[in-house]
Amino acid sequence: MEALAAEYEAATKFVADIIASLSTDDLDKHQVGGWSPRQVIHHLADSEAQSYVRLRRLIAEPEGSLIQGYDEATWANNEILGYTELPVENSTAVLLAVRAASLDILKRLKDSDLSKSGVHSESGEYTIAKWLKVYSNHPRDHGNQIKEALA
Repeated sequence: MEALAAEYEAATKFVADIIASLSTDDLDKHQVGGWSPRQVIHHLADSEAQSYVRLRRLIAEPEGSLIQGYDEATWANNEILGYTELPVENSTAVLLAVRAASLDILKRLKDSDLSKSGVHSESGEYTIAKWLKVYSNHPRDHGNQIKEALA
């Protein structure tokens, strides 16, 4: 479990370092059809807010709790949520705070906790192990997406 928590923490640092390196001009660059770094950062904050609840539900209410999916493209395109124009500072703070709080929890888990599960509304059985894999890869995937947008 210690190694898994370290991987999760490293993924946070990876994306945090990329976000910290962005200039104001970088925020709205993107490849044709792709998200800008600004959009990615807002998405990461929203996704991590979902992950925060999911992990705690899997721990506190295992075996049958509902893990609700959401339509990330709909959120990204919603004008009120402002993915294309709002400043990124609050979303960055949410991203980092939520991941730090989840890391605190991960460090308390035992290997046997990884099999605790709920039911994801879109993909069926959803274990803590699956949660950990998804949210250890997610910041890396989107950090690389930011790098591609700037290339």
